[in-house]
Amino acid sequence: MRHPAFVFAIFLLQAACAIFFVSDILSSFVGITTTPLPWEVREILEIWAAFGLIVGVVLGAILLRRAIVDRREAETRLRRASGAFMVLLAERFAEWGLTPAEKDVALFAIKGMSTGEIAALRSTSEGTVKAQTNAIYRKAGVSGRSQLLSLFIEDLMRDEDGTLRLPSTQSAA
Repeated sequence: MRHPAFVFAIFLLQAACAIFFVSDILSSFVGITTTPLPWEVREILEIWAAFGLIVGVVLGAILLRRAIVDRREAETRLRRASGAFMVLLAERFAEWGLTPAEKDVALFAIKGMSTGEIAALRSTSEGTVKAQTNAIYRKAGVSGRSQLLSLFIEDLMRDEDGTLRLPSTQSAA
């Protein structure tokens, strides 16, 4: 059911069935007269229309359940990745020998905060934050924030054996 054409076909079937019932009720309400169908034909049409609506509801429920399961799995993967990122940060910060203040500044910098914002959060001057970020960059062997962040991104993209894993350009079928 991952094919959009199938879902669209079910949607069209439901729409046609709903239109059948609504047009029947509206034509009676508005007073539009039509040539009556034999009762056997009318009953068969109503049975098939009701069946189409039931199939649509059942398949809609299946798709909704699948979407909820997929969302939960994505949230779990995101929590794991977030946890892995925090572990990676702690490992690198320890490897580089950052002070507790430098760890705070590095974390805020990686989060994308400006020097002024970091200074305000830490109740220090911007000059102190600039000195700490320069010390962080020196210890990490990088020249700026973008390179610092790229170190962590590359680490997250590495497989267990240390090789860089690139995202696939082909979509899964």
